[in-house]
Amino acid sequence: MGKFYTGDNLVRYDIMSKAINNARNNAHPDNVQNTSITRKLKSSGQKINFIRDILSIVIIVAMIGCVLFGVSGTWPAIVTIQSKSMVPNMNVGDLIFMVEENRFGSLMTSEEAKAIGVKAFNDYGDVIIYQPNGYTNVTPFIHRLITEIDESTAIVSNFTHAGYITKGDYNPTIDQGNTFSHTGVMQPIKKEWILGKALFAIPLIGYLPLHIWEFVIATAIFLMILELYNHKKEKDRETTKKLQKKGGRK
Repeated sequence: MGKFYTGDNLVRYDIMSKAINNARNNAHPDNVQNTSITRKLKSSGQKINFIRDILSIVIIVAMIGCVLFGVSGTWPAIVTIQSKSMVPNMNVGDLIFMVEENRFGSLMTSEEAKAIGVKAFNDYGDVIIYQPNGYTNVTPFIHRLITEIDESTAIVSNFTHAGYITKGDYNPTIDQGNTFSHTGVMQPIKKEWILGKALFAIPLIGYLPLHIWEFVIATAIFLMILELYNHKKEKDRETTKKLQKKGGRK
């Protein structure tokens, strides 16, 4: 005899089918991954990745700084040309790598360098970076050593003390005796005012330190955009997988 299904049997069968399908759906890995705990873990992972990227940049910068200090023996190890006073041998935007004044040889004035035929930056005499009149709150000068005067010469020249005489290659006169707005009348350079001497220059790269904060902000924004893009890409990939699996179960 054939089997007959009553209305009650059909209802029970429909309920059982739905229950089985719901159990299968709930057991699927995609649904497990979409729990609140997993979402929190993913969110935490994105924050960790962003922090890791920032820390990586900081560590790299710190390592570069350590290497520069180890080679130069002074800090900062790099300076940027901001005026035309050393044209044509140094130009605005040039990045200057400087070293401790007696590293790789003692300081030489223009007179001393001419005597042995040694040039630095296409002319005689070392180029030094110094604090004008010893002021630490103004931008250091980067000019060439011309000569060194003793106390008696300083008195005759109306200077307050002995020291080095400097001059910008582009300037018509020496620094000493000229009046500057933030430092007054420039005096001969004492050795303790010298921050270092220029070793070599890289054209145009110096514009980066001049805009260091803009560079840091731009880098941070770039990393944030990159992280958001990767997050969106991951979400799109997961959505595609879900749609494909749902389509396969139909």
